[in-house]
Amino acid sequence: MFAVYVTHPQVRIDPDVPVPRWGLSDIGRERAAAAAALPWARALGRIVSSDETKAIETAGLLADAAGVGVDVHHDMGENDRSATGFLPPPEFEKAADWFFANPTEGFKGWERAVDAQARISDAVMRVLDDHDPKVPIAFVGHGGVGTLLKCRLLGVPISRAADQKGGGGGNVFAFRLADRTVACDWTPMEHWQGIST
Repeated sequence: MFAVYVTHPQVRIDPDVPVPRWGLSDIGRERAAAAAALPWARALGRIVSSDETKAIETAGLLADAAGVGVDVHHDMGENDRSATGFLPPPEFEKAADWFFANPTEGFKGWERAVDAQARISDAVMRVLDDHDPKVPIAFVGHGGVGTLLKCRLLGVPISRAADQKGGGGGNVFAFRLADRTVACDWTPMEHWQGIST
């Protein structure tokens, strides 16, 4: 069976609201609902989400389709960027480039990439250690830590080359539960057709 890491799709950006409390935009909600209608989403037997609003909203749409609840896991959160607060998109992209290129250093007080990678990887592996490998599972979170997890599973150095393409989020990558090997690269959530198990 498979595990899938799902990144939240487009959000409603509001500089006056803390980033972890941003919710999905109308486009993001439509994309998540389209993904939830697909067979892979309806086959999920367990869904684990970070505790940020946009991830919980995405997980909730998938959970409704699958007929399961959502487990919230605090350690699955995005890399801590609270030291800089909101950055406009062009500045954020430059900061993200630096974050991935300098994984053992913190960008102006951000959580280091190596620490965020250890945190997300440990959180996912702890869940999987007690999970039935015959039951498909989704982890719902964020692009930065999702990319760090993907690098860890692939056994490659941290690099933004492994990141989602196209901006806006709302992608999935899958890995097999039997051996935890990556089975597909980032794919838009509403286009992914699953993997053969």
